[in-house]
Amino acid sequence: MRRLISTLAVTSCFLSLFPAVSWAQTNPGITIFSGVQSGNQLPYRLDFGGAPNQWDRYHFRIPAKKMKLAVAEFAITYPKYYHADFDTKEIEVRVGGKKVPLQEVKWDKENHVVELDLQQPIPADKSVDLVFSNIKNPAFGGTYYFNCEILSPGDVPLRRYIGTWILTLGDTDNE
Repeated sequence: MRRLISTLAVTSCFLSLFPAVSWAQTNPGITIFSGVQSGNQLPYRLDFGGAPNQWDRYHFRIPAKKMKLAVAEFAITYPKYYHADFDTKEIEVRVGGKKVPLQEVKWDKENHVVELDLQQPIPADKSVDLVFSNIKNPAFGGTYYFNCEILSPGDVPLRRYIGTWILTLGDTDNE
């Protein structure tokens, strides 16, 4: 009986590792020493695993608790060393799973920022997903900090920092 229980315990430990390994590149894990306070780290999901030099779709999530103000514009900044192309026609904003109409998507390559101007402001206290489709990941894996700032309707045009997505692309352990 003891042998059976021991075998079941060891087997369940091994089986519980498989989902964690297979999801390792699709969701943020635990980030230590990032320089970004844990309260400012935003969740994300990569649909196709974040493999270097491959096509992917990024789901940048902003929880309702971070959305204390209505939003008229999102600005996503990314580091200079992130070398990938954005398909501005394939960027969506979703609230409650429903697509929100965009006025304009502006990609300023020189300043490393993507701006999403909304047709109508998103009310405060709503969860938001920013979906970037048709992205060809950089040729080399690494860790990339994407910062989110918002502009509220009627505001003096000063952006407010909401948080940071810390993307890990590729197998960074083997580089």
